Amino acid sequence: MNTLHFDPELLPVDSLGGEDAITLEQLKAEALRARFLNPPVWSPEIRVERLVRQLNRPLMDAAVLLPIVMRDPGPTLLLTQRTAHLHDHAGQISFPGGRVEPGDGSPIETALRETEEEVGLARRHIDVIGALPDYHTGTGFRVTPVVGIVQPPFDVHPDTFEVAEIFEVPLAFLMNGAHHQRRTAQFETGSRTFYVMPYERHFIWGATAGMLRNLFHFLRA
Repeated sequence: MNTLHFDPELLPVDSLGGEDAITLEQLKAEALRARFLNPPVWSPEIRVERLVRQLNRPLMDAAVLLPIVMRDPGPTLLLTQRTAHLHDHAGQISFPGGRVEPGDGSPIETALRETEEEVGLARRHIDVIGALPDYHTGTGFRVTPVVGIVQPPFDVHPDTFEVAEIFEVPLAFLMNGAHHQRRTAQFETGSRTFYVMPYERHFIWGATAGMLRNLFHFLRA
């Protein structure tokens, strides 16, 4: 069965992650910097997703930025909703980022460049504190998740070709296993179980939720 164009919101919830939430102390800027400076021994939950279609090319290298915004009420994560006409991950919630270009010297440079291009967030506002292990998406990308702390105030200006909306979600909500749902879909390559993190009217799932699960495990290790 080929369900490349399915609605994950209609799938039943199989189970919840259910782990305890990361504490607010652990989500402060100094604690996040210290964790990446001296990382614990840990294992990411998801490194390679099952492919949703057969590929006729090698994996494409890409990088995304996980922008943690230090708001007064508590840190948030800046996310985007992709426009509906894009070839890959159309309409989905994602981190700012994209493919590695030949002139990029590192995944960090890719993430910062793509963030400026997609959402207009200037790199002078971003303090890169580290990266998570590469994540292979079901659509054939090898993604490096770069983590950065963003200090307000700053302006954002979406590239309307790629970005339909820019929004923020409280990091404390995302770093709570009680909000991590598992759902399963059937693809031409077999079944695939993935994480879903609905927040208000936003439906976070797939690779974005998978990378957030890895951040969650990294912080709770």
